[in-house]
Amino acid sequence: MKAPKRVLLAHGGGGRLTRQLVEELFLPALRNPHLETLTDAAVLPEMPPGRPALTTDAFVVDPPVFSGGDLGCLSIFGTVNDLAMGGARPLWLTWALILEEGVEGELLETCVRGAARAAEAAGVVVVAGDTKVVPRGKGDGVFAVTAGLGVVPPGRDLSDAHIRPGDAILVSGPIGDHGATILAHRHGLDAPGLLSDCGPLAGLVEALLDSGAAVRSLHDPTRGGVVTVCHEVAGRSGSRVLLLEEDLPVRREVSGVCDLLGLDPLALACEGRALVWVAAEDAERAVEAMRRHPAGAETVVIGRMEEGAAGTPPVVMKTGVGGERPLDLLSGLDLPRIC
Repeated sequence: MKAPKRVLLAHGGGGRLTRQLVEELFLPALRNPHLETLTDAAVLPEMPPGRPALTTDAFVVDPPVFSGGDLGCLSIFGTVNDLAMGGARPLWLTWALILEEGVEGELLETCVRGAARAAEAAGVVVVAGDTKVVPRGKGDGVFAVTAGLGVVPPGRDLSDAHIRPGDAILVSGPIGDHGATILAHRHGLDAPGLLSDCGPLAGLVEALLDSGAAVRSLHDPTRGGVVTVCHEVAGRSGSRVLLLEEDLPVRREVSGVCDLLGLDPLALACEGRALVWVAAEDAERAVEAMRRHPAGAETVVIGRMEEGAAGTPPVVMKTGVGGERPLDLLSGLDLPRIC
């Protein structure tokens, strides 16, 4: 695999340099029978039984390389995880890059390698792609745009509409790792041991659903973090979210970054965590099943659903001293270009 020293406008022009970029960089990293035909559209085999699931996403993370990941792997994992949260088994992805003229080939190669490793780890295939180059000053390094196709097996139905008062809320690991890592890089903070949680969740979801636990709904708390997802769930289900402050898993390094910059870990993005709503009587079974999977080894219960009532806040946190504190949505934008 060989990247140019720097990207030129001609690399996006469709001619000799474009072909060279595809054949010397993209194909060696992402090679598979569907991609290597280099036709206008990938012709795929028949899908397994079930309902098709389709998602699309764009990735503009700054910086594009960070502790625990890079834009390439983040774009693949983010797309796979969106499918998994709907109960789908991810199958095929498309991957398009928008490059700024002059971007270093080393950065491009890092992102391509990251995408290839992520696709292998997630068990998906990148079947089509595209590359565009914009003039210097009209972009910012590397952006990625994806689409993902998967299938929801027959009989599987996950939806916030199924959530009921009394249901338990689980999270598959510590929250805020990705957001805090990006913050630390961007502000030049020294935070040893701080890593993005960027990773695939499809395998964890399959292990959870195979356990037989009555799983109602799944979400990955990316932009806006846990608190944003909880507000969305409360609005769709008509129930109130109660989070337990003493049970929220937050790494010391994440708390340190948040304390320094005046942020709340609940509002920081995760890129490899699943929020799970499950029937209360099956919470223990769900926790045990998730902990047996590497991506869910630190799964804990962080709250429960309650009856909603007019005039009461939809999302609250029970504090360590026994009181309740309303958790509001972000009124502005704490951290742009987080993913």
